[in-house]
Amino acid sequence: MKSIRHILSGKPIDKLFTISRHATVYEALTLMMEQNVSAVLITDGAKLEGIFTERDYARKIALKGKTSKEVIISEVMSTELLTITPQFSIEHCMQIMTDKHIRHLPVLENNQLIGIISIGDLVKFVIADQKHTITELESYIHG
Repeated sequence: MKSIRHILSGKPIDKLFTISRHATVYEALTLMMEQNVSAVLITDGAKLEGIFTERDYARKIALKGKTSKEVIISEVMSTELLTITPQFSIEHCMQIMTDKHIRHLPVLENNQLIGIISIGDLVKFVIADQKHTITELESYIHG
C-alpha cells in the first residue's frame, strides 16, 4: 500500500509555503498567487498554527465585506487542523478529505511540519500509479 511518503518524495522541498500569523490576508493572497497555490500554512516560528485557503478568503473576507489589506491572517485562518504523518496511506487520506470536505492536509513528522498534501497531489499520484500498473500488465500480456 502506497503512503504519503511516496508523494512527498516526488515533491520539491521548497514547495512548502508558510506565512506568519501576523501577516495580512493580502500578504497571504499575494504569496498564494505568486506560487500558484490554493492554500498557505500559518506558522509561529516552527509551530503550525493554521491554514488559509481560497475557500477561507471567499467565506471569511469576500462575503463578509472585509478588506484583505486590513485583516490579519490569524483572525480568519482555519485552526482546527487535521494533520497526517508520512505513514498514512493514500487511500486513507483520500477518505479523510472526502469525509471532512477538505482539500489540504499538513504533514507532520515528530511534530515537525514537513509538507502539505492536496487532493490534487493524491489524484495525480493515483492516476500515475494506475498508468504504471496498466503498462506492466500490458507488458506481461504481450510477453
